[in-house]
Amino acid sequence: MAKITFITTEKEEITLEASTGSVMQLAVDNNVPGIDGDCGGVCSCATCHVHVAPEHTAKTGEASEIETDMLELDDNANEYSRLCCQLEISEALDGLVLQVAESD
Repeated sequence: MAKITFITTEKEEITLEASTGSVMQLAVDNNVPGIDGDCGGVCSCATCHVHVAPEHTAKTGEASEIETDMLELDDNANEYSRLCCQLEISEALDGLVLQVAESD
């Protein structure tokens, strides 16, 4: 089981728990504002863009090349950017804090 906290663009903190699936699906299933997951989790949009809290980057690991390529198209991307469809829920993510990225 992992507890994951989303901080919305309105600064609302939403903490959710899950044991399987993607972080994006967890957010979509729980109506986290700003996480749309338009592509269904196949890393082809960026409507699930988040910024990983700097102290938690070791939990998420490095982005894949395809994810990095997709993030390069987003003006709000930075060194902490990830697409949460590419983050699989596991105990390793317990305590993860994600800032929902501003959308254009």
